[in-house]
Amino acid sequence: MSLSRIDVISLFPEWIEGLKQLGLTGRALTDGRIELQTWNPRDYASGVHRSVDDRPFGGGPGMVMRPEPLAQAIEAAKSASPSASVVYLSPQGRALDDAGTLELAERPALILVCGRYEGVDQRLIDSLVDEEWSVGDYVLSGGEPAAAILIDAVTRRLPGVLGHSESAVQDSFATGLLDCPHYTRPEHWRDRSVPEVLLSGDHARIDRWRRAQALHRTARLRPDLFRLHELGKEDLRALEEFPEEFLP
Repeated sequence: MSLSRIDVISLFPEWIEGLKQLGLTGRALTDGRIELQTWNPRDYASGVHRSVDDRPFGGGPGMVMRPEPLAQAIEAAKSASPSASVVYLSPQGRALDDAGTLELAERPALILVCGRYEGVDQRLIDSLVDEEWSVGDYVLSGGEPAAAILIDAVTRRLPGVLGHSESAVQDSFATGLLDCPHYTRPEHWRDRSVPEVLLSGDHARIDRWRRAQALHRTARLRPDLFRLHELGKEDLRALEEFPEEFLP
């Protein structure tokens, strides 16, 4: 099973609607591989001003999103997509990584809840949210940029979305390592040339070079990831053949 629908609860649906026209998400929507729908909590708010926020109990700066308009928007989305998991995008959530994008891509549907201001009423989270996810240890002005990141990262994991089926498999993090460097034409550019091995036509040797470079790059730039990687026989062979940048 793979993801077929994403609903987004947002006070600024324009943020998400723009994804329908662009890149992989736009193509996936056009091809019918996924459906994307937005819901605005303000449409469910009462009163002349359709207020969706209020001051926090206990005092403090900022405003908090009121639970009822959000709840009604989520429930409307859930009625349209009963099998969806309700995800609140927040700094407290599970960190989104490569394994997480694959896990989410295998859900039947998602409802992404975008917070604003100081966040949302905790009672809403406790009663209607299934899980929380974070795109990084930093604060955004709202959940919409995080939702856009999650949608892009998850959509590209769906079957048939990428132009080449091997692209996702060879991306950074897919193997627990960073990606190797890439080169294209011209062969000589300014004072730099394409590595000789890539011009050799020896695909087995090219694969070993790429593996070695991925190991070198990860050791140099992300030693935390490298320490988690257990070197196999093919890794050792690649590093023996191309050892010059290896950092243990």
